[in-house]
Amino acid sequence: MKYISPELATNYKSTFLSCEKDQELIWRKLLFESKPYSDKLKRLLVINTPDCLDEKQYQYQTQINKITLQELHDKGYITTIPRLKFYEHDEMRSCILLQFDNITPSYNPAFRDFSVTFTVLCNLEQWELDDYKVRPYQIAGYIDGILNGVQLTGIGRLEFLSASVIGLNEDICGLVLVYNAVHGNPDDTENIDNTKPALQNLGIPASL
Repeated sequence: MKYISPELATNYKSTFLSCEKDQELIWRKLLFESKPYSDKLKRLLVINTPDCLDEKQYQYQTQINKITLQELHDKGYITTIPRLKFYEHDEMRSCILLQFDNITPSYNPAFRDFSVTFTVLCNLEQWELDDYKVRPYQIAGYIDGILNGVQLTGIGRLEFLSASVIGLNEDICGLVLVYNAVHGNPDDTENIDNTKPALQNLGIPASL
């Protein structure tokens, strides 16, 4: 016979179990909910040409308008898996790796503070863009512009901590951006349920 603790059944909450909610919220904020900057970020990830940010290239905008969050994930442009995956005849892919680290107690026992790390990786062949722009720095710039100082419900206020260059091999290099996610009073009043996806907590339809 199996026994289930009533305390466990009614009060089973953990920061670790909310990671899927947190990453969904961050991806949607970056790539869909912060236009026109979200569109520029998608161009930098999806369009592997030096003129990817050229507004006169209307076909680029048409291309990114069709792509969904699920496709960005499935095709490897965004990931939480610390492993690069290359597809046949497609070794120039840029990607953003999202990770949660340094999880520590906060003043509120219902939440924990942690750091959010974005690793931006680009092939050196696609490093330089038109007008002396540099792809990984452009990607980092849009990430920072969209998220730094922003209060994300259930995650906390993102505060920029550091950025550093990373080189994986002779072909792939990029930048690592680290943000502190600090919980505050706004998180306490939202009644966030860590057992539900982010969009359900916010009352937003799950599809875009």
